[in-house]
Amino acid sequence: MSRRATLAVVALALGAVALSGDRFWLQFLGKAMIGCVLAMSLDLLVGYAGLVSLAHSAFFGLSAYALAGLTNGLGLVNPVLTLPACLLAAAAAALIIGWLSLRATGVYFIMVTLAFTQMLFYLFNDSPALGGSDGVYVSQRPLDSRLAAYLAIWTAMILVYLILSRILRAPFGRALEGIRQNEQRMRSLGYRTRRYKLAAFVIAGALAGLAGYLDATLYGFVNPAQLGWRQSGLILVTVLLGGKGTLYGPALGALLLAFIEHYGEQVTEHWNALIAALVIAVVLFLPRGLSGALQGSARG
Repeated sequence: MSRRATLAVVALALGAVALSGDRFWLQFLGKAMIGCVLAMSLDLLVGYAGLVSLAHSAFFGLSAYALAGLTNGLGLVNPVLTLPACLLAAAAAALIIGWLSLRATGVYFIMVTLAFTQMLFYLFNDSPALGGSDGVYVSQRPLDSRLAAYLAIWTAMILVYLILSRILRAPFGRALEGIRQNEQRMRSLGYRTRRYKLAAFVIAGALAGLAGYLDATLYGFVNPAQLGWRQSGLILVTVLLGGKGTLYGPALGALLLAFIEHYGEQVTEHWNALIAALVIAVVLFLPRGLSGALQGSARG
């Protein structure tokens, strides 16, 4: 079966789950697909722009908190109003953090993004007005029906994949790949590479904000852990596990990790060790991640 056919089957299977109406699967797979959106958005940075960011969970959490603020403080519930506002908040944060972080390169860039993530985590965790370590509930979710939320998440996942695919096939995406491979040469050709990287950072941040909005809509609860470095690290592991630079690889990695987490908890309380073992095995035997295995089987 070709790669496109495999992806289409997986997408249709996920969509068909909505017909079952089963509460557990709607919530479980809804969360998994939110992970797909988050992983694909980070892959734009890691796999195509060559930027290893640990600030991604910050945009996810900020958008979720923005939704809680809009619903609890202003009484705004309509997704036509709340969704653009939350995406704008995430994009604005990405613009500021990206503008400052991109002054550094390499490991220094990674550390600066980590510092911003932890700064925001402690801000929300230590502020009683922002819910503190207990987090806050979303008083009224934009989509009260679990089925409607699931369909919205499924649609968002498909659209994010299509939009990112289109962006990466455009001259902008080709320029990002050139910057990843040889930034100095791209600069000598007249490309303002920092602007390209900042644009990619903002796009990725806005999409991470979309994931945060959907998560708050699905669960109706937000907590500071969503902004922490552990969340950012897990997203990065998901991208590497699935295969960076493919979009669909990180999405498949997010689905796999969701199943390992759920069923691993039933086997052992040390289920994180299962994920660690899987990541080590992939690094050793599948350096291109799950997507590399899928490409190999497609050729065969």
